[in-house]
Amino acid sequence: MSKFLDSRYSGLAAYVPGEQPQDKKYIKLNTNESPYPPSEETLAAVNKSQVELLRLYPDPDGRALTKKIAELYGVESENIFLANGSDDILNFAFMAYCANGRKSYFADITYGFYSVFANLHGSDYTEIPLEEDFSSDYKKFCGVDGGVFIANPNAPTGLALGLDAVEEVIKSNPDNVVVIDEAYVDFGGESASSLVKKYDNLLVVQTFSKSRSMAGARLGFAIGSKEIIGDLHKLRYSTNPYNINRLTLAAGEATIDSQSYYDGNCKKIIETREWTISELKKLGFEILPSKANFIFAKNDKIDGEKLYLELKEQGVLVRHFTSQRIKAYNRITIGTPEQMQVLVEKIKDIITEAV
Repeated sequence: MSKFLDSRYSGLAAYVPGEQPQDKKYIKLNTNESPYPPSEETLAAVNKSQVELLRLYPDPDGRALTKKIAELYGVESENIFLANGSDDILNFAFMAYCANGRKSYFADITYGFYSVFANLHGSDYTEIPLEEDFSSDYKKFCGVDGGVFIANPNAPTGLALGLDAVEEVIKSNPDNVVVIDEAYVDFGGESASSLVKKYDNLLVVQTFSKSRSMAGARLGFAIGSKEIIGDLHKLRYSTNPYNINRLTLAAGEATIDSQSYYDGNCKKIIETREWTISELKKLGFEILPSKANFIFAKNDKIDGEKLYLELKEQGVLVRHFTSQRIKAYNRITIGTPEQMQVLVEKIKDIITEAV
């Protein structure tokens, strides 16, 4: 770090992305990417004509894509905000509603970027502990005195709150913005997007990275009241109006047009998830009931870090976290059936050698 860095940021603990090693070919089950490619329509949209237009700025409002997303979710275009990945939206939400000493609340075991953004913007934040079984007591988020951030389904646990519980949180915080981060909702969760017309303090955040096979394109969107979306646009236009490139906008439009293809992929991932859970339980794993495209698993026969390192050595990447409460677990992204078969076989061999 240089001597020029503002002292406000000198102690900032930055977010650590999942590793992307380049030393050999891996089966990547560590960053919750889709194992399936974009649709043919999406691939065709990123064509020579669009590339030739890269000399021109993209539409800063992404109006064509905004309209398609609004129609898909049954809202108006004024209720949609586009961003360079959903992390961009979360950053803006902390900046807009929780900065400079204002309070924010999120779980102690959840998406790691929440605490980073809270520290970045000087939020006085409280981490609400999950229960012993890693479930969330939603009542602890009710009637608080600051912004609320809930990943639903949660990461890295994969557990999800029902829509009734989410609505209770929203309803009990009329003077605070409630952000429901739905990065994994398409794998079995219930979206709160239907509540946007009912509550003006709700911001639903989603992404194209997981269920829509566009992690590398960086595209996220939010659904909220006209006023909240207006707040986000003000911040966007004060930082980077052209935050989504032309090729990503074109790919996004084609992706929405081929939504049935992605729905089919989600169904396949859910089926593979259930098969993987069944097979790993036969090997003695304890696995939380997941509504995401990953599972959170531990086995008392082998240390979580040791299993992660053994798998990495054998060409399979999973995600291990070092915090005390969850260090026995590994988060395993659901890949193709063939990839998960390899995973199960390698784990079987590793455990056999460890016993």
